[in-house]
Amino acid sequence: MANAASAFFDAPRALTMTGMNFVWLEDFLALAASGNFSRAAEERHMTQPAFSRRVRALEEWLGVVLFDRGTQPATLTEAGEWFRSVAQDLLTRAGSIPEQARAVAHASAATLRIAATHALSFSFLPGWLRALEVRIAGGPGPVQLISDVMQQCEALMQQGRVQFLLCHAHAQVPSRLDPAQYLSAVVGHDALLPVCAPDAAGQARHSLNRSGDAPVPLLEYSAESGIGRLVRSLRGAALTGAHAQPALTAHLATVLKTMALDGRGIAFLPQSLIVDELAAGRLVEAGAEHWRIAVEVRLYRRAQPLPRAAEAFWRAGVPG
Repeated sequence: MANAASAFFDAPRALTMTGMNFVWLEDFLALAASGNFSRAAEERHMTQPAFSRRVRALEEWLGVVLFDRGTQPATLTEAGEWFRSVAQDLLTRAGSIPEQARAVAHASAATLRIAATHALSFSFLPGWLRALEVRIAGGPGPVQLISDVMQQCEALMQQGRVQFLLCHAHAQVPSRLDPAQYLSAVVGHDALLPVCAPDAAGQARHSLNRSGDAPVPLLEYSAESGIGRLVRSLRGAALTGAHAQPALTAHLATVLKTMALDGRGIAFLPQSLIVDELAAGRLVEAGAEHWRIAVEVRLYRRAQPLPRAAEAFWRAGVPG
């Protein structure tokens, strides 16, 4: 039989709740059932003095007397009767915690966490996910999508808060995600087009093709934007040579699209985002063919193994 000190501290289930050991609840219920300290102590595999100290510790923590020790057998006080149902409920709930934790972990593992830049969240992602549904048995499962600017999406990947990142990319503009730590694959193609609102004749209201020193109003992206990063890297020098001057700066392609439609200048917008506007003539290209930027739609992931659902998603999403 364990000595008093080891019996008090050796508690495999000694979860604490603001100073209370959960094993005290089991001690309490054992004594409440028999009213006999010796019998309850034996049932709890400890000496009677050690058992009595644990019951007293519970009473001191609660600040009430739970047992009337002047009767034989000991009987519950009014507070003790109330606490019996509380103790039973607490132990039942504590016993269900492991199962609930496993359920949460399973749900988390089955949920796909994807960060996508705003433009692709509107244009490319919905159709791409629909296509993947037919390639994955039972569908891809629940998806948690975070739509944000490129800089924030990259941060989410680096922090491990998402499993995948979907964004525009170009072979000549290195990713800020270390290729030794992150895999990537091309899952689609797009183009960045310089567009603006048409004039009364249906021609571009502003143009990158015009000669002269007159400034050309440019609707440009902020530093946080992935598309802005591509435009500055691949057409920055040419824009300076064309006397393009920032007229408005914003994070999002959708905002610049609205401003372009309002006639405020030229914006480099993903073709996938402006298909309807181009077809209806509400936007027209504001530069010759060489101003276009062919880009990839690229999916990134960590190089280390992912949960089963995420690995299945990767295999289905990556061509060939």
